[in-house]
Amino acid sequence: MAFQFIHMTAYSRKGDGKGRSTSYVFNEARRDPDASFHVSNPASPIVVYGSTIDELERLHDATADAATTTPKGGKPRKVQKTQHTLMTVVASHPHLMEEVRADPEKRREAEDWERRTIAWLRSQYGDKLVSVIRHEDESHFHIHAYVLPDDPAMRAASLHPGQTAKAAVMAAGPAEGEDSKALNKRGDQAYKQAMREWQDSYHETVAIPCGLTRLGPQRRRLTRAEWQAEQTQAKALKTTIERAKAVKARGESIIASTKEDAAAIREEAARAKAEADRQLAAAKAATEAAKAAQDKAVAEQRKARSMMARVRQEAARLQHLPGVLRGIWDGFQKSRVAARIRAAVESEMEALRRTADDAADRASAANAGWREAEERAKNLRENLAETGRELATARRELAALRPPEPERTPGISTPALRRP
Repeated sequence: MAFQFIHMTAYSRKGDGKGRSTSYVFNEARRDPDASFHVSNPASPIVVYGSTIDELERLHDATADAATTTPKGGKPRKVQKTQHTLMTVVASHPHLMEEVRADPEKRREAEDWERRTIAWLRSQYGDKLVSVIRHEDESHFHIHAYVLPDDPAMRAASLHPGQTAKAAVMAAGPAEGEDSKALNKRGDQAYKQAMREWQDSYHETVAIPCGLTRLGPQRRRLTRAEWQAEQTQAKALKTTIERAKAVKARGESIIASTKEDAAAIREEAARAKAEADRQLAAAKAATEAAKAAQDKAVAEQRKARSMMARVRQEAARLQHLPGVLRGIWDGFQKSRVAARIRAAVESEMEALRRTADDAADRASAANAGWREAEERAKNLRENLAETGRELATARRELAALRPPEPERTPGISTPALRRP
């Protein structure tokens, strides 16, 4: 056998006429004894994607128990157990398990087919693909995929392309002049076309790269020679595809190497540019810092000169402080750093303020003494004036009390009066 085999089947919890329910499917996949009579030496399945069978069964049963459907104009109700709630897909490779075990090349081919099949299933069903297992205890290398519907009613029929296509035709109703029989026939045709497209998709994505034909010889009534020729053609197609892939890989490798070289050059250029930008930014920052420092120094120098002008003005008023002022100016000339200038100015100005305050205090005290002395002199002058006035008054009064002197006769002497 060198043709593809893939098949899908939906199951309900109640089961079909042969008793194949979802529980049976899970038991058979798990290789429970009561569901493994068809296998001579049952072996546990190998999970190749997603969940284990136990996890799958719990998820299915919980979701099915919670699933509801709402009839038109009615209330939501639980779905019936006859409704299909699980979709399975079985895919098989032509290699026998004995061949796969004995031949590493055939195992590589089978495992490559398995990876491609899983990737195709994921493209078809997305997150609804819950688990994929491999059984190695049967004749051929094959896998089982389990898909759970995600709609509220858990309708597995929505996952079947054929059933979905026919349902769409039937829901649209009969065309003009078409009876129910013709409508059903048209629905069956849509079913078959959808399934062909499903098989064709698998063939293009998986079978052709793996060297498998689309159909087997019996379906098309091929002779043995025709079938062998088609197998040879399929293998040649596979070889051509592999060579094309190899050529493409080499081309991509060369392109990637060239891109890597170009990327390395671009990266080196980017690093050089980044370093140049960094140095330029650093130079700009240093220039700005130098300008700022220069501006600050000029501002401080102007401030110092302004303060020195005020100091000189103060020095002109306080002539007895030339040494202090000279020391301040020398300090300004020697120190260009703003912090030292401010510290020196503040210190000297504080000393200057203290000296000025002392001088003012002394001047104030001297002024007070002068005012007191003048007040005393004024009082003394006033006292002296008053005393003089009193003395003059006394003299006048004394003169008024003296007797008049006698007139003198010539030749007669008058005895002198004695002053009392």
